[in-house]
Amino acid sequence: MLVGLPKEIKDNEFRVGLTPASVRELKAHGHQVLVQSGAGVGIGMGDDAYIKAGAEITPDAAEIFARAEMIVKVKEPQPVECKMLRPGQILFTYLHLAPDPVQAKMIEASGAVAIAYKTVTDAAGRLPLLAPMSEVAGRMAVQVGAVCLQKAHGGLGVLLAGVPGVPPAKVVVLGGGVVGTNAARIALGIGADVTIFDRSLPRLAQLDDLYGPHLKTCYSTPEAVEEAVFHADLTIGAVLVPGAAAPKLVTHAMLPHLRPGAVLVDVAIDQGGCFETSHPTTHSHPTFVLHGIVHYCVANMPGAVPRTSTLALTQATIPYTLKLASKGWRAALSEDVHLRHGLNVAEGRITHPAVAEALGQALYPVEKVLQQG
Repeated sequence: MLVGLPKEIKDNEFRVGLTPASVRELKAHGHQVLVQSGAGVGIGMGDDAYIKAGAEITPDAAEIFARAEMIVKVKEPQPVECKMLRPGQILFTYLHLAPDPVQAKMIEASGAVAIAYKTVTDAAGRLPLLAPMSEVAGRMAVQVGAVCLQKAHGGLGVLLAGVPGVPPAKVVVLGGGVVGTNAARIALGIGADVTIFDRSLPRLAQLDDLYGPHLKTCYSTPEAVEEAVFHADLTIGAVLVPGAAAPKLVTHAMLPHLRPGAVLVDVAIDQGGCFETSHPTTHSHPTFVLHGIVHYCVANMPGAVPRTSTLALTQATIPYTLKLASKGWRAALSEDVHLRHGLNVAEGRITHPAVAEALGQALYPVEKVLQQG
């Protein structure tokens, strides 16, 4: 199969869907790889490294979309890229269709087969291709939150760790999944006063066993969340409903009751955000202030550390990329139920239940799609 790697074009996005090491693996299995010139330059992986690994280089993204049987990316296709997708072409990338009906309609109209990293599962019910970026985003959330709390950035002027005689900042983490756990880990390591919320008692028990009395665990109810957020210096939104829009846990009406200069970091923004007042921001303009509250809502947070993120992502995705390239998407999905869960759109139809529900569209069963082959 001819696999295409275009350069990412989203604002300040330097991650790349395949490294030279990934190309070498694809070549070893008999596949061809077409790479857009400069795709990996932002993380120190130049064209020479891709050529050495066996890739063909082209300066033109349009050529990649026109020739490649499978497109491997990191971020969701931008409108100009959606227009270049074609019927039957495999798109393997992160997709955030639930909160973005325009993107969904463009991918449906293209006739492409869109397989999303973030809804691929494993035998334990986890999301193995989302986990690497969730780990990065969770750890980054504390880092960027600490910066936003500085007075120069509109924050309250609080040091997360405090100092002797001055208490540490109060950090609230909404969600005990991969993002939330990593955020709590870093915040605890810095020395903050951390409370984490989740609606799974077994998960809260696991976190209690893992971190002991240093981490406060709390069952998530509207009243409990409200009380904690009102007194927090930094609140991190880390809620995930796979494939669906995130629930709004902090409402607009709550904002005037927060501490002036408090910070909200919405890691769930690529799924619509879990704060009602959130809207997507970029690395160029990462924050905005509403009712005196600093909002950080960058939709591609791991893009700020693209080399680490790329290496973490591609080592997780390459086995699936190889499977799709070697078997074709219908055979690969027929054999692997976990990869099958990654199918969001197939030849003009929505095939993922959560995406269909969020968009208010009819669900076309994956089994029917596979039978048509």
